[in-house]
Amino acid sequence: MASSSSSSGGDYLEKKSGLRARRSLPALNDVIVVDDENIDADRMFATLRVMYGYDVTVRRAATAGAAVDAVIARTPDIVFLDDILKPSDDAAHTIPFLRRAGYNGPIVVISGQVTRSRRVVLLAAGATDVIHKDDVDSVRLSEVLHRIFGDA
Repeated sequence: MASSSSSSGGDYLEKKSGLRARRSLPALNDVIVVDDENIDADRMFATLRVMYGYDVTVRRAATAGAAVDAVIARTPDIVFLDDILKPSDDAAHTIPFLRRAGYNGPIVVISGQVTRSRRVVLLAAGATDVIHKDDVDSVRLSEVLHRIFGDA
């Protein structure tokens, strides 16, 4: 039978491991997730919470217009932008609007169709990085953040 001290020791190690992982992440204070699909936005939100806990503010915009408004209201550290927003906006058209609104920070496009040619189009439009929707997890996001911001 396990004693309560072994249980609390495991809890301590788990917390310590989580703190160590957060310390190695680039510092973020404010993030905007632009996605018109609740399930995809919730997945990104949950992944950022696993990575940063409540030490980061995660705002959501469901349209290109709402994303521009959010950027104007308060400049985020990074924007995660869905490639295709309903009814007909795509990231290659949305990125210039964000830039004209004064946002000069990194924009990571999350796309369900990451082909070589699509990646070229998005990077030419001003995306900082492009990742596939299926790759949205803490490991992949950590790699992207380190590539963009360098080591913590």
